[in-house]
Amino acid sequence: MDSKKRTNTNKKETSNKKKATSGTKTSNRAKSASPAKAPAVKKTKKPKAAELNGVSDIRRSFHKNEEPLYFISATNFNLLGADEWIKGFRFITYIECFDGLHPNVFSPKEEIPHDDFEGIEDINNYLLQHPEVQNYIKTRSIDGRAGKAMFLMFNEKTEELAEKLGLEIMFPKAEMRTFLDNKVNTNRIAERAGVACVPYVLSKVNDFKHLRKISKKLGDELVIQTPFGDSGHTTFFISNEKEYKKYAEEIEAEDEVKIMKRIRCRGSAIEACVTRHGTIVAPLMTELVGFKELTPYEGGWCGNEIYPNAFTPELRQKAIENTQLFGNQLREEGYKGYFELDFLIDQDNGEIYLGELNPRVTGASSITNHAVFALADAPLFVFHILEWMDIEYELDVKALNNRWAKQDNLDGWSQLIIKHTEDTIEYVTDSPKSGIWRMYDTGHIQFDRMDTHRRAVENENEAFFLRITKKGDYLYEGADMGILVTRGRMMTDDFELNHRAKHWIKAIRSQFRSEMVEDKKKPKLTGSLTK
Repeated sequence: MDSKKRTNTNKKETSNKKKATSGTKTSNRAKSASPAKAPAVKKTKKPKAAELNGVSDIRRSFHKNEEPLYFISATNFNLLGADEWIKGFRFITYIECFDGLHPNVFSPKEEIPHDDFEGIEDINNYLLQHPEVQNYIKTRSIDGRAGKAMFLMFNEKTEELAEKLGLEIMFPKAEMRTFLDNKVNTNRIAERAGVACVPYVLSKVNDFKHLRKISKKLGDELVIQTPFGDSGHTTFFISNEKEYKKYAEEIEAEDEVKIMKRIRCRGSAIEACVTRHGTIVAPLMTELVGFKELTPYEGGWCGNEIYPNAFTPELRQKAIENTQLFGNQLREEGYKGYFELDFLIDQDNGEIYLGELNPRVTGASSITNHAVFALADAPLFVFHILEWMDIEYELDVKALNNRWAKQDNLDGWSQLIIKHTEDTIEYVTDSPKSGIWRMYDTGHIQFDRMDTHRRAVENENEAFFLRITKKGDYLYEGADMGILVTRGRMMTDDFELNHRAKHWIKAIRSQFRSEMVEDKKKPKLTGSLTK
């Protein structure tokens, strides 16, 4: 793997979608009002006597659930399978990935007028204002209760629209999430938690000379991140003035940026959930970053792997301890529920550093929630939702974490996020179906059967493909074409794509047909729907 792919990276992505396109991902989040102090939160009431005692009771409770529950987003990718664990759980999506064949996905059929989408937040706000969606929620209401909803991304407007519909959002306030999503604030929280970060400086940058002065102790090879950004869009690799000038306008526009020492590292990800009984931590997984076969972005996240012995026992234990420390600090800040941390493993000294925080479900959640450890107890999202269900429960978090840390409770899975990597705009005339695909010895693939679940993949010759870009959509640089999930590994021990991965990528791309769009003035969009 070349040095660019081993450097500090920014991951998960926001979305951007225009009327004529399938989906995209830029982020226009406002800057956090305060870099030092999280928004105030209300004090919790004294707990009642526990109604549920342990995992078995919790599972039974969700199988008997009567509360209407929703995941509302551009696609249902991030929480695939949640409807199988929770009675009454439904997906409301803008993009219909399954051609109407998924029994628990609702997508409005008629397009209504709207402004250009500049993020997933805009897509969700559009959905909440759509008459078909409003009617769907109304018809599923019970005793006048509309239910509760999760969103991949949301803002204050989303909160207002949800409140009008009677929906409770199962996440802390948008103000809190925006504060935590700020990469500058993340480092300050890590300091309070006692979690090590790559050597860094937080500062305003006036010009290149000023940058060199404030970052002198970090050396000449730097990585600069602005407070908000997606998958390599706002992560800048700077080693000289020429490179700095390419990004000077974006860097200097910020009141404060994160300036890091550039290290030779490998990315990893871990998901967790802050509960009233402690922080539940899922196993550490590898990340795929910057592969040109998958993404046009140098620092762009493009997949994950989870498998036994991916890391040394010492690294895994350190990641778990750091995640628990960070989760406990998040609880002190007033946060509860699902979150994800990126860790950077220094290839020169073996140290593990915090990369960034995502206070939400993420693109890695599909892998986390379908591995054997989750099936043996319950997926991580179940414990997140439980925190918002007005149910008192008891849970031995330590025992749960100990079980999940055992390598026997891991099986091997990989996912690839396949993007359009060319700097072109193309109109899609044909695209592959979502479902199970089979690869033959010749490298040829064929659609095998319709399924909505990745666990239907039986062996490494099969893969589950979730189509995002369909016939009639546009491809543009960075557009998500689809997600491929399969058993086994897609990288070598040297963190290069293996032959099987390259064959699958090439074969899936060959199933798309498109025509070049001559009108270069057509808006080009950036980003993804996967986060």
